[in-house]
Amino acid sequence: MDPLGARSQFVDVQTLPTWQQQLGEDGPPPPPPPDQSDGLPSRESFPSPFPFRADINRKVILYSGSVALLNCTAIVNPSNETLSDKNPVSDGIHQLAGPELRDELLKVRACRTGDAKLTKGFNLAARFIIHTVGPKYKSKYRTAAESSLYSCYRNILQLVTEQSMSSVGICVVTTSKRGYPLEDATHIALRTVRRFLEKHGNSIETVVFAVSDSEEPVFRRLLPLYYPRSEDEERTSLPLIPADIGNSEGEPVVPERQIRIAEKPGNLEEESEEDSLEADLVQVGNHAFARMEGDVDKQRKLILQGHMSEAAVQKQHQRNYSRWLCRARAEDLSDIAALKALYQTGVDMCGRTVMVVVGRNIPVTLIDVEKALLYFIHVMDPITVKEYVMVYFHTLTGEHNHLDSDFLKNLYDIVDTKFKKNLKAFYFVHPSFRSKRYMKQNITALYISWE
Repeated sequence: MDPLGARSQFVDVQTLPTWQQQLGEDGPPPPPPPDQSDGLPSRESFPSPFPFRADINRKVILYSGSVALLNCTAIVNPSNETLSDKNPVSDGIHQLAGPELRDELLKVRACRTGDAKLTKGFNLAARFIIHTVGPKYKSKYRTAAESSLYSCYRNILQLVTEQSMSSVGICVVTTSKRGYPLEDATHIALRTVRRFLEKHGNSIETVVFAVSDSEEPVFRRLLPLYYPRSEDEERTSLPLIPADIGNSEGEPVVPERQIRIAEKPGNLEEESEEDSLEADLVQVGNHAFARMEGDVDKQRKLILQGHMSEAAVQKQHQRNYSRWLCRARAEDLSDIAALKALYQTGVDMCGRTVMVVVGRNIPVTLIDVEKALLYFIHVMDPITVKEYVMVYFHTLTGEHNHLDSDFLKNLYDIVDTKFKKNLKAFYFVHPSFRSKRYMKQNITALYISWE
């Protein structure tokens, strides 16, 4: 109610029933496929990849109506690359937000497919608007479209977390004119949000899926697959979950681009205890030289002499890294991203994220090296929160692709400690005699310069 007693057109998300509270309102669960009707698999024999979690279900709301009417911290606006798309959802947001929103978007100018941009909500009940661009769908480019759509939802939730927002209203990002099949898009949306809430959702209180009348039946049918509201619903939904559920973050996995790397190639049973110990010692990150630390005794001596406390050094380094990270998130790095020199390609046999660097795609003499550094930080920051592996492909590289020791030293001085702590292996694929010599010279020079 407004001060004059008129009923407000906006909807307070706190008054909407959560997905967990709607248990029983949707009627009986869908029957299993015919070959499963004799007996459903038990949770012990075949656990669901999306188990029953009442705490997550209490954060999720299915709302049939305009996302522009939601009174929450932020809502999502599906748009195009110039942020000027005309679609029913976007038109409703602009109509309620007022002309100030259009003026603000003229300053933002553009948003790449899969990215997300933040503006004020102006006259909306929501404080902020997160603008994102869904992919155009073509069947022959399905893999690229799936990855871009995943990035849309992931970047939306990343912004929500970074800005300490408590609630967000999410609509269907892919507009009808972009041609993305609604059911396929819904699978990606639901599983991406589910995985994010599992891993990073402690600060998020409410996620509202705002859908139209035509979209609601699809969401209501697929929600139990990813957000079962009881153990019975979990068992009933298990046979209906698609085979492709992405990786641990919900990101689509392309089998052709996966690299399977064994922790210790060869027959482990035939290795002696001494050989195993020696193999452990040469893994990246387990000794001072591999971590490029310099003379540890000299560093400790400086600390003991009172030049700077260890805590002060760490705090100063963290502040410096945070400044670089803010720059990386603010700048347009699309030209560096277009090189396809750094990307994630799945996980290894130990479940660690594998990041690939393609040497021939790095034209060192032509690119802005500082922007390349910013792009590396932007891509790697969320990856390095847990253990990961780097793979460098040296195939078909030339002199113009070689990074010098100054760049490597600058990179090492800037990045956060988690980059070094969680890097468990670095593989150099297809090295030549010249590249081996080059690496040895630069790593040695880099090591000496730190002493």
